[in-house]
Amino acid sequence: MARGDLTDEEWSLIEPHLPLGERGPIPDLRRQFNAVMWRFRTGSPWRDLPIEYGPWSTVYDRFRSWALNGVFEQLMQAMIAEAAARGQAGLDLVSVDSTTARAHHHAAGMVLDGELSAALHEAVEREKGLRQRGKTPAAATPATTGMATGTGDDGYAVATGSG
Repeated sequence: MARGDLTDEEWSLIEPHLPLGERGPIPDLRRQFNAVMWRFRTGSPWRDLPIEYGPWSTVYDRFRSWALNGVFEQLMQAMIAEAAARGQAGLDLVSVDSTTARAHHHAAGMVLDGELSAALHEAVEREKGLRQRGKTPAAATPATTGMATGTGDDGYAVATGSG
């Protein structure tokens, strides 16, 4: 067992949530799962997978199948439910992605003319008014919303319906 591979206790929690093969149990399922975990733990390319995990293409195919079929999402939900049942779930399970999003360098220092700036500020103010419940833009008509509307004092359409 390589450093970072699943312990017997961890595997006993995970194995029931992994799908069977088309012809029954997969004999090296644990090894393939450990290989997928190794790949993401190290950030290495699939082709650099250590030989003890088997052919990289087989492991990649298994990973892709699991990813497309939602196995990892189901497994995560099952592990969270198991932790909650044991009283081990807490805010320490929360993870915040620290990915940095950057604008294109041409987006820096954009200059707006006065008309465009005023129009943008006006649109922001209108959007603030829409946050009140039951209000839609006055441009929305009963034909497009499926509801009867009237106009309030502030110029916004007030929807009335069963919604």
